[in-house]
Amino acid sequence: MKILLTGAAGFIGFHLSQVLLAQGFKVVGLDNMNDYYDVQLKEDRLAILEDLAGFSFYREDLKNYQALTEIFAKEQIDIVINLAAQAGVRYSITNPFAYVDSNLVGFVNILELCRNFEIKHLLFASSSSVYGGNKKTPFSTDHGVDHPVSLYAATKKSNELMAHTYSHLYGIPVTGLRFFTVYGPWGRPDMAYFSFTKDILEGKVIKVFNHGKLQRDFTYIDDITEGIARLVNHIPKANNHWDERTDGVSTSFAPYKIYNIGNNQPVELMHFIKTLEDIIGLEAKKEFCEMQAGDVLITYADVQDLQEDIGFRPDTPLDEGLEKFVDWYRAYYS
Repeated sequence: MKILLTGAAGFIGFHLSQVLLAQGFKVVGLDNMNDYYDVQLKEDRLAILEDLAGFSFYREDLKNYQALTEIFAKEQIDIVINLAAQAGVRYSITNPFAYVDSNLVGFVNILELCRNFEIKHLLFASSSSVYGGNKKTPFSTDHGVDHPVSLYAATKKSNELMAHTYSHLYGIPVTGLRFFTVYGPWGRPDMAYFSFTKDILEGKVIKVFNHGKLQRDFTYIDDITEGIARLVNHIPKANNHWDERTDGVSTSFAPYKIYNIGNNQPVELMHFIKTLEDIIGLEAKKEFCEMQAGDVLITYADVQDLQEDIGFRPDTPLDEGLEKFVDWYRAYYS
């Protein structure tokens, strides 16, 4: 089986590629290597992947439909895992067109190619941000997600709608993955755990938004990749008798399914910072700030259907995951 994995040089894509290769899949990686964050970090991830048997790579952009078509035709892809996207909630407020190009135009290109080349299964990254202003927790895939609070979240919700439409019209089996605050070695520098670690070690002030009154469902990278890898061959089936009055909205009359992948254990921001301080061995200099535009108070994943369908639920303790990240950070930047 050959998998096209977009965003292969990204944080999740890098780790997932290694897992899939170890399981015997051939992985065709694709990434545009943009400069949203440190390109050298992406290049270093890619260098590791290119040394692994079964991995090939294309430096290409999802917006380039002709180039993607040629890749699909040449590589005879069986499964697509679309992780490529313009990430970042706050960046979407000041750079909206980057999200339209990558998350909307790019995703339509992927859907069209999955249709034209009769892909067996499409898995794609959504986000916990789709829950937006929801108050009821834990966030369930059977909850409505019609009140996003950032353009990034809106594009991810749009991906879910577009994918469902293609699944219905063309019978493409589709699995959407709502990730919850992923962290770990080789992570993204724009994420709080990464920038906090950098600033604490350098003696700089960290900004604590909403005066620390935030909660996040931190999910370790190995739990994310384990969940995705188990879902690759768990292909959704259409429910011909689906009825919104009695059936969950994460399933459908199309071969379509949405899952949360989260730790199911939200952590208060101040506890998170204290854990990081203890691991690093330094106290952070803190500046307490107001809530940021586009941010939410809590993320909290209900993963019952993930456990029922593939017998898995994320469970890496925060202190264990953060210690592995800090160890990597110190080694990488030494």
